Formats: sequence, C-alpha cells, structure tokens
Amino acid sequence: MAQTVEHAIRPNYPGVLFAAIFFAWSASPSLLPRTWLFQGLVSGISAVIGYGVGCVVGWAVRKWVLPRLPRELGTLGAVLRPSDRLRRITKLVIVFGVVFGAAAILARSARWQRDLQVLMGMEPTATSSYLRAELVAAATAAVVIFAYRGVRWLVRWISGMLNLDLRIPRAIALPGAVLVVAVVAVLLFQGVLAKAFFSVANSAFSVRNSNTSEFAVQPTSPERSGSPQSLAKWDTLGSEGRWFVSYAPTAERITQVTGKPAREPIRVYAGLESAPDPEAIAKLVVAELDRTRAWERKVLVVVTTTGTGWVDSTTAGSLEYLYGGDTAIAATQYSYLPSVLSFLSDKQKSIESGKTVIHAVHERWAQLPPEQRPKLLVYGESLGSQGSEGAFTGLDDIRSLVDGVLWVGPPNSNRIWTQIEERRDPGTPEILPIYADGLIVRFAGTATDLDRPARPWVEPRVAYLQHASDPIVWWSPDLLFNQPDWLREPRGSDVSRSIRWWPIVTFWQISADLAHAQKVPSGHGHRYGDLVLDGWAAIAQPPDWNPDLAQRIRVALDEDITWEYAHK
Repeated sequence: MAQTVEHAIRPNYPGVLFAAIFFAWSASPSLLPRTWLFQGLVSGISAVIGYGVGCVVGWAVRKWVLPRLPRELGTLGAVLRPSDRLRRITKLVIVFGVVFGAAAILARSARWQRDLQVLMGMEPTATSSYLRAELVAAATAAVVIFAYRGVRWLVRWISGMLNLDLRIPRAIALPGAVLVVAVVAVLLFQGVLAKAFFSVANSAFSVRNSNTSEFAVQPTSPERSGSPQSLAKWDTLGSEGRWFVSYAPTAERITQVTGKPAREPIRVYAGLESAPDPEAIAKLVVAELDRTRAWERKVLVVVTTTGTGWVDSTTAGSLEYLYGGDTAIAATQYSYLPSVLSFLSDKQKSIESGKTVIHAVHERWAQLPPEQRPKLLVYGESLGSQGSEGAFTGLDDIRSLVDGVLWVGPPNSNRIWTQIEERRDPGTPEILPIYADGLIVRFAGTATDLDRPARPWVEPRVAYLQHASDPIVWWSPDLLFNQPDWLREPRGSDVSRSIRWWPIVTFWQISADLAHAQKVPSGHGHRYGDLVLDGWAAIAQPPDWNPDLAQRIRVALDEDITWEYAHK
C-alpha cells in the first residue's frame, strides 16, 4: 500500500527535506499575527520553494558527487548507497519526521503568534486550532507541485515532437522545448496575461466604482461636490468619491462635539469620469474650490488618494472637528484599482496625479494676497503619500509651496522619505529617526513621538506617521540580502523580540505580512486611527486646542467610524 501511494505521488526526498526547512522558516515570527488559514497558505508556498531547491540539490549530488565517492572515499560511497530495506526505513523516517516536526514547529509558532497578539491587544490563538495550518500547507504545496509536473510533462511532450517529427537531436530538442515553454510563459505573463489580468481587474473594479452604498446620499449642501450646484456631477465621482462627499460631520455635529459654533465643511472631489484627463480633473478641482469659496476657509488640504480614490474618514473628520468645520478638503481619483494592484500596474499614475493637482491648487492659491490665504496643507496615506511626495523635489520645495505636510504609513520606496531616513541624525533608530534635530521633519508612531526632540519645530512642518509593525513601511527588495537597521536596532514596542533576519526568508515573511497590514487593532500595522488627529494638531494646531477638546474629538471619531463600518 505504501509503495502504491509513493508511486502515485513520486516524492523527491531531498526535496521533502528542504521543503521542511523552508516550512520551518515560514513559521518564524514576522511583524504581524496570522490566522491559521493564512499561515497555511504562506507555509505551503514556502514549502514548494524549498522542495524545488531540494530537487536541484539532490540532482546535483547524484550527478556530480555520488559517482566519485567509491573511488575517492572508499567504503563511504557504499554507505551512501544503502540497501532497499534501509532506503525504505529512511523514507519512512523522513515522512514521519516531517509530519510531526511540522506540527511541533506550528505549536511553537502559535506561541509566537500569541506573543504578538498580546503586544497588539488581540485575542490569543489556540495551539490546537493553529495546527490546522499544516493541512492547508500540504494542500497548497500539492496543488503547486502537480501544476509544475504538468508543465514538465508539456516540456517533455514538445521535446518528443521536436525529436521524432522534426528529427532534431535529443541534446537540442530538450533545451529547445524548455526555451519554447519559457518564452511562451514570459510572453503570456508579461504581455497577454498581465494585460488581460489588469484589463479584467480594471473592468471589474470600474463596475464596483459605479456602485453606491444606500447610505451614500447625494448631498444638497453647495459645499460638497456632487450636489446639484456642483460642477463635478454626482454620478461621475465613483464609489469612494460619493461616500466621501455624502458622509461627513455636519456643522451641527461639529458644534455638538466641540461646544462652539461651526461652519459646514467643504469637501471637493473629482472622479475619473468627472473630466477627460488628469489636467482637466485638476482644473475641475480648482473650479470647485472657486465655486465653494474654499479660499476663504482657515485650512485647505489637498489629499492624494489611494488606488480607488479612497479618503480615510478619520483623516478628514479629524481636521474638520479640529477647525470647527472652517476647512476645505480636495481629493481626486486616479485609478479604478485598489492600491496594491495600482502599485503593481502603474504606480506612476499616483505620482502624476498628485503632482498635477497639488501644483494646480498651489498656482491658484498663490494668486491670493498672503494675508487672505488659507493654510495650504498636503496629505497622503500609503500609496497616496508616494503620490503627493512626487509633487515636490525635496524639503526646500515643500517649504516654498505649502504650509504643512502629513504623510501616513509611507511605502519604503518613497523618495523623500528614503533620503531623510538615510540622512537621519547619528544614533537615532530607523523606526523613529530624528532628522536635523527635528527642525523641519518629525516621525511618530504615537502622539508623544511628535514632541521629539524637545527643540523648536519650525513652520512649515512635515510629519511622517509610521508604526514599527507596519509592513508597508518596512517592506523592501533590499530585505532579500541585506539586514535592515530596524532589525539591528532596538525593536518597536509591538514588534516581537524573536524576529531574526535571514536572507530571502525575511523578505518573504514581510511580503506575506502586507496582506494583513490592516487586519490588526488601531495603533498597529497599517492602522493609524486617531493618531492622524495628533498629526494634524502637530503641523497646524488651532489656537484653542486643548486636551479636553482632543478627547471629545476622539470619542466622536470613534462613533463616526463605528457607524461607517456598519453602513458603508
């Protein structure tokens, strides 16, 4: 029976051993906790990579090492060629060792997961439930391996055709078949399939873009885009744009929270369908700002959105409560795709959109007398921060164009962020660097970090909010072969002390964490919550700001976001 199963599966035992090693690596601690299902998928893919490495190593040993052992090492060569009985016993030991070893590794991994969950205030996972990840990993690995074997069969079939039908020698037919399959695969994935995938994705998400929550109602207030008075029509704003302009704290709500008279906040938005091209969209935004008389407000914020045009409600609401509604927020949509797909297909769109809109707004703002201008602020989260960074050449350019910048959860590929991180003051950590004594730029993972160092912070101010456990901030191709400073230096308060850097392994672990970046409590990962309120207060604090007002706004924001999650 065992031989029948083995013949059907045809395992490569060196591959199995290496798969076990890679499985163990995949279960090591990373930045964020994982569910047993997600861990199973990650471990299954890791095991397949290890299996492939083991197959190559086993083949190399059989081809170049074993043939020489009898001559050069005497009896050792015979030892390495065991009898059939010893071979069967060895195989059974490997199989049982891998199965039970994987269970032991997952039990240890469950303890690591609980450590992370405690650090983040989450409910600890049970070891018994986490062991189910082994079944998921085995199923994932089996699917991938059998798919590979299907490709290998195709290579052999093409090789046979070349040899038998075209009389091409075997020595040439096999490499030729491999080349044919490889070229077809590359062309399909980089050309036809990639274009088809993003075309289908774009079409699918454009359909989603036309959907509207039943709670997103066309505004009647002239201070909102999409209203009957608006130049940007309601049905062109996209799903995220319609929600942004319809769901906002009213003047009455702001007065209730702050205890002071408030104005109706201005929210300006232009979707992909609101104008024919990025330049026309930027002009439409400026025209909407003119129409709503946004230039007469205390604060004007240009938001570079993420992917589908999403604007974080907490971000917008924080500013509106902070300034009693005497605000204007302008945002645009540059893609139908979510941030991840937009980043993969054409992240340049985000940069071009941010640059076009910010410069168009600045040009109109600069025409006003200096004493009549609102504070001009720039905001971007995640890929949006990369987009708005693209509007500036550097810190000097920021200081000459705007009155303050707040960037949240910046990707590691952000140009200005990277330059500042690399030039941080000696002795300051990568997760919370200090640059030029905090004179212009500050980094924060908590509200108190914004006061570091206790020295003057001149205006205009630039603030980066980044958590030590946010994989979007720390993911980089450099992780493949270089240990980052954030793993050499003291860890953040919500980062496991058990994390160790390993070549390739750490890159893969942090890459897997990207999928769970927002599936953790606020204050960890890519969930910044009301820390954005502290960011706004730091870069553009109103004169009546005080701890009591801050607490009342936090309570209101929590109520607002709870309602939004239930209805959006």
